[in-house]
Amino acid sequence: MNTHAEIETLVHSLFRALDARDFTPGWMRPYVAEDARMETPLGTSTGDAAVQDTEVALGRYVRTQHIASGVLAETTGKRASASWNALMTHVHADESVLMVGGRWEGDLRRTEEGWRFERVAVRAVWTQGKPPVGVEVTR
Repeated sequence: MNTHAEIETLVHSLFRALDARDFTPGWMRPYVAEDARMETPLGTSTGDAAVQDTEVALGRYVRTQHIASGVLAETTGKRASASWNALMTHVHADESVLMVGGRWEGDLRRTEEGWRFERVAVRAVWTQGKPPVGVEVTR
């Protein structure tokens, strides 16, 4: 498999894992480095806190669906950067929906296990619907 295909597979696998919501210990290891930095409209965190913040953010919803398209990747040796478009659908317990259209960006490094994200940034371009109670979605 070529490098671009490996990174694109990593992106799609991460999105499927987010939607599977199986947050057993170590669930993010196949996708991110242990010291990964996550930047989202809800804040920035690193390492274990990034994993926990992701679980809390997704736990606000009964279902989610993340769709990635247009993955672009540039590599230099064992380092890479990638960006892609995303449509993120979040379903509240009352069945109302928050949709977010945006772009994700990431910095990656190749490890013995394969490509892993060192940094992931979620950039909301537009939203439609209601955010969770007490949370302001910024663009």
